[in-house]
Amino acid sequence: MPTSSAPGKVYLFGEHAVVYGEPAVPCAIERRVRATVERRDDGRVVLDAPALSFDGVTVEYGAGDPALSTEPALTAEPARVRRAVRYVDAALASAREVAGDETVGFDVSIDSDLPIGAGLGSSAAVTVASLDAAARACDVELDRATLADRAYQVEREAQDGQASRADTFCAATGGAVRVEGDDCRSLAAPSLPFVVASDGGAGDTGALVAGVRRLAEAYPFAADTIGAIGDLVRRGEDALAAGDVEELGRLMDVNHGLLSALGVSSRSLDELVWTARDAGALGAKLTGAGGGGCIVALDPTDATERALALAPACETTFRAELADEGLERE
Repeated sequence: MPTSSAPGKVYLFGEHAVVYGEPAVPCAIERRVRATVERRDDGRVVLDAPALSFDGVTVEYGAGDPALSTEPALTAEPARVRRAVRYVDAALASAREVAGDETVGFDVSIDSDLPIGAGLGSSAAVTVASLDAAARACDVELDRATLADRAYQVEREAQDGQASRADTFCAATGGAVRVEGDDCRSLAAPSLPFVVASDGGAGDTGALVAGVRRLAEAYPFAADTIGAIGDLVRRGEDALAAGDVEELGRLMDVNHGLLSALGVSSRSLDELVWTARDAGALGAKLTGAGGGGCIVALDPTDATERALALAPACETTFRAELADEGLERE
């Protein structure tokens, strides 16, 4: 049975603006989603994924047999579970397409080091790992560029056309990457002292992206804010190339303020950001779609991690190394 893993990510800069063609710089972190997939010949999909927040729940549905239900059957129906199943299902459909067999079924097992829906690229990592393992279960091995593109199409479908290529490209390739429209490339990066903290929440990416779009359509200054984020990212690229971690931190602070102006932060995320800054972090911002989830800070000392661990809004905090490798196969 093939097993594939893909890393999560944090955004140095650029989330939300990247949807509008502005550049973004996500960085893969060494926290992974692992998918093990075995082919079935009865058209069924059986998903065992306690990491996706439904420990003890079996999800089973039909793939190509019209006599079987194509709607995943759950014994519990939290919204987070539904969203997670949607990404897996679309990834398996993409694997069937590349295999040229629309009736094949799969046994899928997913394990994760990442909190789900918290802004750390869990959906992209689930998509990349599931798609790659399912394709290999059908004796098809995708190159990284094709995998990243197909995973992007899966996320785009699952997010009603609102996704960018940033997360899936980062999950497939690893390291620090620059994404602008369809242009994706790897960047050289210094050692970055990431500290991540979660408020235990999970934003709805599709809803948050749609909310920013409505705001930008209604108010020209909101569209200008999106452009300002793009300008900030370009300046951040220069700081990254120069290894200027202090400037990266300052720009992260500004980026958080711009994202807050677009309405995608929250009281708990702001509390975590200010806790990190008060502890001496070089910079701190939300990462991902927002609305709850995670912040990322830069601090080479232990002070920020200690302060965040004591913050009432913090559910968990940890250090994260840059993942130089993206997809890994077993």
